[in-house]
Amino acid sequence: MASTAPADVRSAVNVAGASRGPAEQEGAPNSRQLAFSIARVLAFNGFAMSINGIGAPWISKSFHLGESGIAGLFAWISLSAIGALGLSRMIDRIGRRRMLLGCTAGTSVSALTAAFATNIAAFAVCEIALYAFIGATVAGGIVILAEELPIEERARGQSWGGLGIALGGGLCLIVMPMVTSRYSWRWMLVAASVMGVGALRRAALVVPESGRWQRAAASGTTSSSSFFDAFGHLYRRRAITILFCSLLGNIAGVAASSWAYFHLVSVLKLAPGTASAMMLIGGGAGVLGFPLGARGCERYGRIPTIFVAGLLTSLGAVAFYWGPPANLPLHWLWIELTYCCFTAGLSAGQVGGNSLGTELFPTAIRGAMMGWFALIGAVAAVAAHTLIAVFAARLGGLSIVVGYLSMLAIPNAIIVALMLPETRGLSLEAAAMEEEFEKSQ
Repeated sequence: MASTAPADVRSAVNVAGASRGPAEQEGAPNSRQLAFSIARVLAFNGFAMSINGIGAPWISKSFHLGESGIAGLFAWISLSAIGALGLSRMIDRIGRRRMLLGCTAGTSVSALTAAFATNIAAFAVCEIALYAFIGATVAGGIVILAEELPIEERARGQSWGGLGIALGGGLCLIVMPMVTSRYSWRWMLVAASVMGVGALRRAALVVPESGRWQRAAASGTTSSSSFFDAFGHLYRRRAITILFCSLLGNIAGVAASSWAYFHLVSVLKLAPGTASAMMLIGGGAGVLGFPLGARGCERYGRIPTIFVAGLLTSLGAVAFYWGPPANLPLHWLWIELTYCCFTAGLSAGQVGGNSLGTELFPTAIRGAMMGWFALIGAVAAVAAHTLIAVFAARLGGLSIVVGYLSMLAIPNAIIVALMLPETRGLSLEAAAMEEEFEKSQ
């Protein structure tokens, strides 16, 4: 890993200023306030992005879709990451804060329009816009946490962001059966829109512009950089490796997380309220993966945390979708434990992956790199849902295919461990080879 020793006095001033967290900057919110505010924005996004997965049984009925049909619809919606890629590049161009606020507003508007879309094509278009804004908002929030928090709090900040998304999804899980028992699932989108307005107002008051981005913009590195700098000689090995691993991990994660509620209701024939309660309990325990992932990242490293999380995700998901064994007493306990295992693995892996992904690339292309992750995530989602749609009938059902796809988390963990450098304890400048990148520009 290259040294960050400055070449001249101005570089020394810049590096020293970049190393300060928000608590050390006059007038800036402290680390806790910033993390809570970003977590609130991401909780709204978690609520909005969970509506499709949790509401799949009701959405499929509204549009008269079978298992393959609803998987195909979700595959089309996943094309939203093309828009998220463009929006994420704008995070580098016009600023983290502006794009965070703008995309939060866009998410709220898109949710409201999707609620009133009764034609499946119109609904798909609205959802594509919705998820494009969500992708860019999450990217902006992750980048702000990485750039504004002190070294020792970066992984913890990512865990707060991930926890916000999980809590939003958990709230959706609680509310969905209540709403659908008396009203249309579309009211969930209306509720998401209202939540977005509240999150936007709070973020506008608390979230500052990233000091690192301001310095990079002033130096001209953001304007002179491009989408493809991540694939230049400095970062090519990192970029190709981490994007390929992201593809494998996202196929496994999307398959496992998107169909859990559908599996319980449509395959295991549980009542919607029972399924919601079981997922809420198991998922509630699973969110412990966020603080445990943060602790693992800071104590043992990002890469060991990702490795263990990948194994836990894969084995837990296979046991959840392929079990419980026939005639097993207390089969509900099997469901709870296996669901908790793979959700905890996903949570811990998210903390490690976000920490590593933001630390390996420089300020000028950090937002764009999050966009590349979103694009790969969309490709993975399309691949996962398409494979499920194609093979569900041939291999004995949707749950069988999901179990096979979840196994891809294992090679993902192995490749990360073998190919990527550890960043624990390093400043962003050292981890991302910031000085070398600026010289190359």
